[in-house]
Amino acid sequence: MAQPWRTIDVVDTAEGLLELRGRGDRDFLIAINGRVLMNSSANRSEIALGERACNVVSVRPRPRVLIGGLGMGLTLRASLDSLPASAQVIVAELNPAVVAWCRGPLADITKRAVDDQRVMVVIDDVSAEIANAALVGAKKFDAVILDLYEGPHAKTDTRSDPFYGNSALKKTAAALSAGGVFAIWGENPDEAFEKRLAAAGFFVDRLRPGRGGLRHVVYVAKRGGNKNGFF
Repeated sequence: MAQPWRTIDVVDTAEGLLELRGRGDRDFLIAINGRVLMNSSANRSEIALGERACNVVSVRPRPRVLIGGLGMGLTLRASLDSLPASAQVIVAELNPAVVAWCRGPLADITKRAVDDQRVMVVIDDVSAEIANAALVGAKKFDAVILDLYEGPHAKTDTRSDPFYGNSALKKTAAALSAGGVFAIWGENPDEAFEKRLAAAGFFVDRLRPGRGGLRHVVYVAKRGGNKNGFF
């Protein structure tokens, strides 16, 4: 018989109550206002997101990676496992409690990814980190990975959305080095978003990791250049 879920911690946020629940030693979920955002046992898309993006840039001498959204640290773990020791990974997370969870109850499921010497966690909106890197003369990222709990969808504002709108995508392109990678997690495919990515100068690949059950979407897009040798 499955063990019942227990509440480990609850944090009041601007969007409602953010809750960490667990059962056993390795089964966890994060919910907001009762809506489940992620589950540690359903992680194939998060792992694919980190792996596919970082595999592309792992051959660079000192790859610099930005991850937006820490969550349970699963995408971070997959990214680290795909990167060399010389890499630098910046994780932008809005809520300090999520960082504390990843250093506490969730630490073992990611082999303490947040404490890896390559990682720097900043309490900030990832859109601000992208905007800073997009400035002329600023240090660029080799990969930008968005692992937010809401991906692009049909109701996304095509102009003003801070992550998936036209202006935001152009800014992300400017924040990337030549041939850099932009990877995005989403619940379902969104053809309009794919067209916006292409218009912003990206070559786009769409993945549906796994077989059977709920299959989320992972977009891996390359800035400029050509598609040869990318996927």
